[in-house]
Amino acid sequence: MTDDDPRARSGEIGPAEWLAMNRTGSFDWDLDTGTIDVDATGLLVFGVSPGGFDGRPVTLVERLEPAERMRLDRVVRAAVSGGDTSYSTHFPIPQDDGTPHWTHVLARILRDGDGRAHRIVGAVRDTTAEVSHAAFVQQLEKRREVQTSIVERTTHALSRAVTVDDVTAALTGPGGLARLGADGLALGLVENGSLNVIALSGDRLEVLDGLRTRRLDRGLPLAEAVLSGRPRFVSSFAALGRDFPELAPYLERLPFRAACYLPLVAQARSLGGMALFYRGRTAFTADERNLALGLAAIVAQSLQRAILFDEERELATGLQETMLPRRIPEITGGEIAVRYHAAWSGRQVGGDWYDVIALPRGRVGIVVGDVQGHDTHAAAIMGQLRIALRAYAGEGHAPSTVLARASRFLAELDTNRFATCTYAQVDLASGTVRAVRAGHLGPLIRHTDGRVGQPKLRGGMPLGLATVFGEEEFPETRLDLVPGETLVLCTDGLVEQPGTDIEAGLAALSEAVSSGPPQAEAMADHLSERLWERWGSGDDVALLVLRRSPDPGTPRAPRIHQYIHQADPQGLSDARAAVGQALRDWGMPELSDDAELLTGELLVNVLLHTEGGAVLTLEVLPEPVRRVRLSVQDRSSAWPRRRTPGEAATSGRGLLLMDALASRWGVEPRGEGKAVWCEIGPARVGADAGGGNG
Repeated sequence: MTDDDPRARSGEIGPAEWLAMNRTGSFDWDLDTGTIDVDATGLLVFGVSPGGFDGRPVTLVERLEPAERMRLDRVVRAAVSGGDTSYSTHFPIPQDDGTPHWTHVLARILRDGDGRAHRIVGAVRDTTAEVSHAAFVQQLEKRREVQTSIVERTTHALSRAVTVDDVTAALTGPGGLARLGADGLALGLVENGSLNVIALSGDRLEVLDGLRTRRLDRGLPLAEAVLSGRPRFVSSFAALGRDFPELAPYLERLPFRAACYLPLVAQARSLGGMALFYRGRTAFTADERNLALGLAAIVAQSLQRAILFDEERELATGLQETMLPRRIPEITGGEIAVRYHAAWSGRQVGGDWYDVIALPRGRVGIVVGDVQGHDTHAAAIMGQLRIALRAYAGEGHAPSTVLARASRFLAELDTNRFATCTYAQVDLASGTVRAVRAGHLGPLIRHTDGRVGQPKLRGGMPLGLATVFGEEEFPETRLDLVPGETLVLCTDGLVEQPGTDIEAGLAALSEAVSSGPPQAEAMADHLSERLWERWGSGDDVALLVLRRSPDPGTPRAPRIHQYIHQADPQGLSDARAAVGQALRDWGMPELSDDAELLTGELLVNVLLHTEGGAVLTLEVLPEPVRRVRLSVQDRSSAWPRRRTPGEAATSGRGLLLMDALASRWGVEPRGEGKAVWCEIGPARVGADAGGGNG
């Protein structure tokens, strides 16, 4: 625009002036002659003096780094040779002070009729301000993303925290400090006028162990933040040591350069304080202060919920424990372990219970049950029902009568609750178990060889409902515990997991019982750890483990016992193998074949001609001549009868085999049944007078 231009005389700014003001120039590159014409603003953008420009393209890019020159050249060549009509690129041009000025070139390629490029025209613009602003915005966004990530990850981790221990684990466990964006943490709770530091996490923070529990005063920065309700941001540990002389000796041993002490307040209640420590930070921006306060608010809310939960759980657990027996009586001939685990559900008290009752004639009553519901009413009903059932059992009534009276008692309480339970009278001297159940899980029996059985107990209706519907019949089932076997009773919380079939839980329980230790206490711990915690602790659990004392005999006279179920076809083979292996282990292999054959004959007679299982006992009798004694006990009162089988008969030869192989044999009455025994040894004598005849 010239001075004669009307826009100049009127003071109007034209396009050229606008471009110049925005540091935008233009260029015209003649590809045929290899010269380029650049206006003054364009030369200024390239950092070239207008008076010293020689019109060569190479002069424009002298300031560029070699790599940038090569990249720019590739962009232009690719556009020209590729038939493009334009190209655009950014590149930095170093200035005299070393700082880069970013430049943007936008060019149009002019071609002749044959498509040959002969001219390039375009604009060159200084974009340093834009790039710097973009970098600033990008850095700001990155910081905000980091802060948002810290808040989100911390919130997510604490959302799953239920107890105070869960909160501290989320803050101090793997990844806890990284989630907080800190290098160290101290967490303290106010309790009875003191500030108790319940968690320390970070390099060398254990030096503060001596300050974990202190009276709540202003002598330490964390307590001062709690009392004042205001945060303290520390950028100088030296200054912090001067303000809190008692802390100064500890600060010298810490590897941190900055810290923030934050009060933890939820719903106007001061819960405690949190300190965050940093290695590389020396100052806190406004955003960083706000982030720290936000984290404190999140932690405070989580702690408030956790403290309330712990208080409610303690109340519920205490109430439940008062309803359960304070002491388990000592028993002769066995060992008992009991466990009660409250559900992780705050104040939801359950109705699960167990009991062990001393009975007349040296017997013991055991019961595990569950009252419907999870509230204080269920717990109250449970307490009354437990006491009533204990009273009925202590009077010596049969198990079926005990449950019938307990059902009537529950119905007369005028409540809409019912209860399930399994009750058993156990004679540990003989191993006899008389069990009944009312809508409850049956027991498991772990045999001495580790196998686990699930006896089929005929059951009645749940207590209370049985009376309402006039069905107060609870049929008894007799079980036999041989020495060393274990009986397990539990409530459904040990085998039920939401969303899975109860059969899967029972299978897991059987596997855990089989793989567990033999001792009752150790077994109870094993089942609690394997199953109750595995299912997520969503329900109450009552557990009772009873083990009949093993009868190993002596090294000179060893002994084994084994129960063979009538419905277990494999049991006969297992029993024969166990007898043969025992004799080989005891150094009497020459007797194993005869003993296995007689074992099979004795057991087959019981399994075919009686209605129950059998208890097999194998023992060594050391005096006067070392020999083996086999005994098979059953519940039938019918004695074996000697027969003369024909040539084609497939049975009736059992007693003939005993006459041939045993040195002595006989039959003895055993309470409700009998025991058929035989002895195998070097000396052969006639059959004992008590032997079978006919």
